[in-house]
Amino acid sequence: MGKKSPATISERNRKPRKGDGDPPTTTDKDLSSKDYNRELKKLDVELVKLQQWVVAKGLKVCIIFEGRDTAGKGGTINAIMERVSPRVFFHIALPAPTEREKSQMYAQRYVPHLPAAGEIVIFDRSWYNRAGVERVMGFCTEDQAREFLEVAPLFEQLMIKSGIILIKYWLEVSPEEQTRRLKSRIGDGRKTWKLSPMDLKSYDRWDDYTRARDEMFAATDTSWAPWFVAISENKRRVRLNVINHLLKHIPYKALPAPKVKLPKRKIGHYKAADLPLKYVPQVF
Repeated sequence: MGKKSPATISERNRKPRKGDGDPPTTTDKDLSSKDYNRELKKLDVELVKLQQWVVAKGLKVCIIFEGRDTAGKGGTINAIMERVSPRVFFHIALPAPTEREKSQMYAQRYVPHLPAAGEIVIFDRSWYNRAGVERVMGFCTEDQAREFLEVAPLFEQLMIKSGIILIKYWLEVSPEEQTRRLKSRIGDGRKTWKLSPMDLKSYDRWDDYTRARDEMFAATDTSWAPWFVAISENKRRVRLNVINHLLKHIPYKALPAPKVKLPKRKIGHYKAADLPLKYVPQVF
């Protein structure tokens, strides 16, 4: 537990490892919608190429997103999923475990969702719940949390040996930005569903979550399944940064695109029936 992980952040400045990209930096300058959409469009094209490669080669990809409340996990996953096929990319966000699931071997409920050939599975929170919210909020014992931290690297090694490409992201947000985002949810009718009673209970446990995060990094930041920390002070930037990073960490090539030409069609041989249907009012 006392070993300091190379992925542990001193909230902002972490020394990069070889091949780990540039040191994390932040910027207060937001991207304009025009700039963001322009860059996202380029990345979307590459995500489609990746999708086609994964299907053609039968690859199995598992991506997990972890981070504090409001870190931007859902928005980043939605940005990835927006232009790809839901029959190749799967977004997994499991609810709280049922009583039956609580009686199972831990992580058992995640296993059925792991990818088969030609699939990319994205977990919005994962088996690492045990190292974070369950440990901090007392939903598991300290012995259970420590046992998980010992076993998790072995579990992930088995995944990789089975042919799964595993990528783990931690989205890091500051306490000030978290507070701003939580306050914005209170008065915004579009976001009130995101503000759960657990969010409020967790709010004053910042240091406990920091300690749990660092111990998780120290135990599970391995050579075969390292953590990648993405600074999430700016939602648009973190989405672009994560997608760009993801594309660089899954080897793929653009497959030859077949030439597509719409065939000629004949219209007018049948007149539509005048049925008494109910139409949606054109209010807009």
